[in-house]
Amino acid sequence: MKPGEVWMVRIPELGTHEQSGTRPSVIVAHITKTLATIIPCTTNRKALRFPLTYLIEPTTQNGLTEPSVALVFHLRTIDVTYFSAKLGELERKTFSSLKKHAHRLIGK
Repeated sequence: MKPGEVWMVRIPELGTHEQSGTRPSVIVAHITKTLATIIPCTTNRKALRFPLTYLIEPTTQNGLTEPSVALVFHLRTIDVTYFSAKLGELERKTFSSLKKHAHRLIGK
């Protein structure tokens, strides 16, 4: 697992407004052997109304099958046992833009 890869991840239900369920997610950092920081995605374009979101168009390289909104404000660290399949990898320019949004979230 490397930063910029897109994986299908089963995000546990927390009973809150946070994303849950199985969905594409972008790895931002592989923290330890068992933990990775991700940005979950949704295909619901209405999510673009929220701040710190980023539209990712599908490509053969990233493995997405439809436009997906990266929910940067839902950045979280999760156990890698929830990862089921690698879909692909973001293009360098796309991942760079996504990281800029994440830096805005954490105050850099």
